[in-house]
Amino acid sequence: MKRKAYQVAFPVTLVVVTVVFLSTIFLANANLSFAASGNKKSSTIHKDCAVDHTEARIKQLHGALKITVAQEELWNNLTQVMRENAKDMDALTKDSAENTKAMNAVEHMKFHNHITEVHLDQMKKFIPPFEALYASMSDEQKKNTDTIFRTGRHGKHNRK
Repeated sequence: MKRKAYQVAFPVTLVVVTVVFLSTIFLANANLSFAASGNKKSSTIHKDCAVDHTEARIKQLHGALKITVAQEELWNNLTQVMRENAKDMDALTKDSAENTKAMNAVEHMKFHNHITEVHLDQMKKFIPPFEALYASMSDEQKKNTDTIFRTGRHGKHNRK
């Protein structure tokens, strides 16, 4: 029995470690190429885009999920968490943007680990109000919500 557990656990662990490693390499290369470009507007653009993106996502989801008047309070609870999460992440990335150039490879890996942990904490905050909103939805809304969160598509438009 232990051998079977090991046969399953080892490949799964290997895949997870590989994905994390490759993601980190990709993110590190993206940051290095940005640093090499000499563009100094990164943190400002990122902050504005993150805030704008969150607000646009809230507006888009409100329409796509067909939130009813009765669900507005639950929706507002969810959007409050979304906005707080965006502000927290913006603060984290802004504070560290100036320090990333001076980071060595180990510090850079630790920084990405910290961002991942913060994101996990934010998801833990997001799930309860999302779960409450989802529980209040009609079957049609739930089906639509499942599609949106599974595929990222809102309605029947095609991404190009």
